[in-house]
Amino acid sequence: MATYKKRGYKPKTKAEKLELVEETSTTAEVFNTLDEGASKAEQWVVKNQNYIFIVITIAVIGVLGYLGYNKYIQEPKERTAMNDMFQAQHYFDSAVTESAKDSLYALSLEGGEGKFGMLDIINQYGGTKAGNLANYYAGIAYLNLKDYQNAIKYLSDFSSNDEVLSSVSKGSIGDAFAQLDQLDEALEYYEKAAKISKNEYTAAMYLYKSGTTALELGQHKKALDIFTRIKNEFPEAKGPANIDTFIGKAEASLKN
Repeated sequence: MATYKKRGYKPKTKAEKLELVEETSTTAEVFNTLDEGASKAEQWVVKNQNYIFIVITIAVIGVLGYLGYNKYIQEPKERTAMNDMFQAQHYFDSAVTESAKDSLYALSLEGGEGKFGMLDIINQYGGTKAGNLANYYAGIAYLNLKDYQNAIKYLSDFSSNDEVLSSVSKGSIGDAFAQLDQLDEALEYYEKAAKISKNEYTAAMYLYKSGTTALELGQHKKALDIFTRIKNEFPEAKGPANIDTFIGKAEASLKN
């Protein structure tokens, strides 16, 4: 085992002299190996410096290009898209509150007064936030116009991190499937909508729709579990006020 030796130490015996020679030789070998490794690394860098430069340049150009694209192309496009969608959104909002719903929903889709409709926004500004939101408006408009296939199409193209919008879009796809008498698909989307939402109103509403659809499909155990969950978790929810009646129906169906 090697022992500590003070600086200036001189070996006295032959064994100590041999040990010192071995230690010196080992140290020299380590440094030589490090020098050789460093030398090889330097040679590799020199040999491939053009390649390295190209890779770094491409990375820098990519970052600068992304920042430039966002600032000078994407952001102005987003603003223009939102401005162009204003009239179509106005028609949609009016359809929700006024009596001439069908004509107003149609105007929100197709446009009017020389302004874009939601379909124009989708085609003209794909990849923007406005274009994405236009899919939601178009889907809901088609749902109200009883064009259920188009409602499913456009709502399926919409995505959002907003809990309520995401939940309502999924639930509305469920409504469209229900109107097409595709109850398995309707149940799937009602369950997705209920799972997304933490809002008491929308969560209870889509759970309720899930339960009634499951009951209609003959899935009585699932229906009972859903109705019981509504009663326990959302006792103040305004929608399913007659939840005890549906619990009774599900229990009776299980006994038959």
